[in-house]
Amino acid sequence: MRSNEFTTRIMTKDTKKFRAATEDFPFKYQKGTATTSFIGFQTLPTSLTTTRQLLKYNPAFNEANVALATTDVAANNTLRKVLDLTEVEMISRAQDLADSIGTQFYGSQSLATDFLGLGNIVSATGTIGGASRATYTTLQSTVTASSGTLSLFKMRTLFNNIADGEVQPNESFTDYNTWALYESLLQPQERIAKEAGVNPAPNFKGYTGYRSIMWAGLPIVPDRKCTAGSLYMLNMDFLNFYTLDMLGGLDKGGYSGEKVKVGSKLFVGSQYTPDENFGFFWTGFIHATNALAWNSFIVVAGNLISANPRRQGVLTGITGI
Repeated sequence: MRSNEFTTRIMTKDTKKFRAATEDFPFKYQKGTATTSFIGFQTLPTSLTTTRQLLKYNPAFNEANVALATTDVAANNTLRKVLDLTEVEMISRAQDLADSIGTQFYGSQSLATDFLGLGNIVSATGTIGGASRATYTTLQSTVTASSGTLSLFKMRTLFNNIADGEVQPNESFTDYNTWALYESLLQPQERIAKEAGVNPAPNFKGYTGYRSIMWAGLPIVPDRKCTAGSLYMLNMDFLNFYTLDMLGGLDKGGYSGEKVKVGSKLFVGSQYTPDENFGFFWTGFIHATNALAWNSFIVVAGNLISANPRRQGVLTGITGI
């Protein structure tokens, strides 16, 4: 269980929820009927040009089972010990689930049932939200092959390709080797490192003690889950995890719907803080039908969604400077 910063950031942002079977976002892909100047009784155009389509995202579902053998429960023959055993196992499995989701969030859906990842969202090809990027070029993210080297010029070019006015990338994630390469580009007086939990900027909401190096006001955060040789520049205003409360309506069926914390002081060196939840819910225990044991599931439902993929970008293939 090593650093999982992007997942922690995205899962602890302000919660957004699926409002229907799909989460839909209109996007504009071309200008409408040409505007004209006129005077007097000049005939004005009345035609209509279609300018909009919808991005449509479906929810996905992930789980981690929590199993307890009845023999283990019997061996821990006091209520306090049984509760401790359950808590340790639940937190351990919640962290397993968080770690697996971190892998998915940098991927391109290894399984069709996976959550969308940055490989899907930060791309110039394929489809996103059911719409073709070849047809609707405004959905294309900026993906730049670095040709092996990282430079401040390449970083600025990527930033400029994503930004328009005040709409700019506001967070950046990279692997540890690329993070070190970027640091080596800076002059000593430019090396400003900040602990997000000590002196948080507004866009660090949800961070606890993660170290970043600042560039052009953009925090660059190292993440063990990040694809090697990649430096992502993201506009987090257009990137969120939308949750689906799948357990809320199942209480009458015996499901608890209890929230599960990912962080705990039980495990020494855990990177997750004790109050972090990630939107995980526990079903409650069900007696196994073919074994003397109890089983349950920690579940998270929703998807990683970008309402505006054009505002995301990545440098790839970085190996040196």
